[in-house]
Amino acid sequence: MEEKIKKLVDPHILELGLFVSAVYYSKEEGLKTLNVELDSKEVIDVNKVTEASKIINPIIDEAGFSNDIDVLDIHSKTKGDDIDE
Repeated sequence: MEEKIKKLVDPHILELGLFVSAVYYSKEEGLKTLNVELDSKEVIDVNKVTEASKIINPIIDEAGFSNDIDVLDIHSKTKGDDIDE
């Protein structure tokens, strides 16, 4: 599933400087969530996640991945400090 979603989504979000780094299911409070984690060589701001969501949502719907989930969560990967300690 992860590779299929990456192949479907990545070509459409590359011009935003983004790519899918992980896809996984989770369940919280009885809701099944499909998580799509985005990454970039740069820090990803909320506006880019919003732009990417507008692109990704219809792709996920059209491919039928949204049929068995309650929530689609598109978020950016958490970046850590590059400082060596």
